[in-house]
Amino acid sequence: MGLIELIVTVCALSASSQCEDQHFSFPADMSLHQCVMNAQPYIAQWINEHPKWVVVRWRCDYGGSKEKT
Repeated sequence: MGLIELIVTVCALSASSQCEDQHFSFPADMSLHQCVMNAQPYIAQWINEHPKWVVVRWRCDYGGSKEKT
């Protein structure tokens, strides 16, 4: 079974130009649309654990994808 990745772009509160992608992998037992729609609890947990960062966007992709946007 493959993986789906939730890719969350976060930026530092102290320097809004300092952004990076965080990757979370899940078994691919859902569609990309379902992944996006179900991402909020994982994002909320990450925000609670990293209060100096803010989430600016998120997307889902199949694990191993070479696309970087």
